[in-house]
Amino acid sequence: MVIDKIALVLVIIGALNWGGIGLFGFDTVAFFFGGQAALLSRVIYTLVGLAGLWCVTLLFRSDEETGHAPHTA
Repeated sequence: MVIDKIALVLVIIGALNWGGIGLFGFDTVAFFFGGQAALLSRVIYTLVGLAGLWCVTLLFRSDEETGHAPHTA
């Protein structure tokens, strides 16, 4: 699904941003969008958080729902 891919991209962006904060103390989203309290930054943080919640649903979907081939061991 397209929404799954969008959510995954947003989660990756969030993970890279948190990695930058943890390793270098640098918040990329805040840097580019006017600080942590700026409206656009808060929108991005919210979208990343919602995408993370959406990705949790991927853990509980069957292979038929996701359109992926079944896993074989």
